[in-house]
Amino acid sequence: MANIQQQKKRVRIAERQRGENLRYRSTVKTLTRRLEAAVSADDQDKLAAEQLELVRTVDKAVSRGAMHKNTAARKKSRAARLASGS
Repeated sequence: MANIQQQKKRVRIAERQRGENLRYRSTVKTLTRRLEAAVSADDQDKLAAEQLELVRTVDKAVSRGAMHKNTAARKKSRAARLASGS
């Protein structure tokens, strides 16, 4: 356990940031599942909306530092492949 006040503060900040990162990653997983459901339901309007929301969330996660840019590129590529139907 930290003895120094600044280290105690850093522990609190790191815990908060970890929670934010976890929320981003969890949201990306949820949106991916929704996209897969839209593909299986063959609903083109919902498919486009879900893909757009997924890409926006992934980009936001990268800009916040919650996700690595190569991971984001892989997830967006996978979403594009799902949406195109190949």
